Amino acid sequence: MSMEHITFNKDGLIPAIVQDAASGEVLMLAYMNKESLEKTMESGETWFFSRSRQALWHKGETSGHIQKVRELYYDCDGDTLLVKVDQTGVACHEGTYSCFSRKVESVGINQGEKLPISIIYELFRVIKDRQENPAEGSYTTYLFNKGQDKILKKVGEEAAETIIASKNNSQSEILYEMADLWYHCLVLLVYHKLTPTDLFKELDGRRK
Repeated sequence: MSMEHITFNKDGLIPAIVQDAASGEVLMLAYMNKESLEKTMESGETWFFSRSRQALWHKGETSGHIQKVRELYYDCDGDTLLVKVDQTGVACHEGTYSCFSRKVESVGINQGEKLPISIIYELFRVIKDRQENPAEGSYTTYLFNKGQDKILKKVGEEAAETIIASKNNSQSEILYEMADLWYHCLVLLVYHKLTPTDLFKELDGRRK
């Protein structure tokens, strides 16, 4: 990307929308100046310009919640950036994964529906959090405490129950049992320090 295509505003800034490269979830909006954009491109991690402090800041420098840049786009007018990243930890300083966690009610169609891909990543993040921050009474924490053999046993059990549901020709049973199977498969991914993105890459590679 050449700087000649970028249009900074009168303050020398350009808004940068940060998006989870895998799930498509919008994480935050910040501003870059020429120097922070150059640092972002050189380092492969996001750098921004703080309008309140009038200083550069490296996302995750103190929290460890860095953003590895996957792709960087500019819009048709060259006055807005889209930064697709792999997010470590959370994007928001309030502790939520995305800064956009406050929903305006009664706006839009299909109220309450989530994109299928975002559901997978949201569940994955919850499972990973239960591994890193064990919670008393949590079934997911229980599985990690019991270890690999217990997790594998549950994957096997849920796979068998999915087969039985299919033999019963029951769509509701299939969905119920397969949801359990997918959940336990996600637990297994986390156990092995893998992500849904790793799995999708494998599937995409086979398609090609």
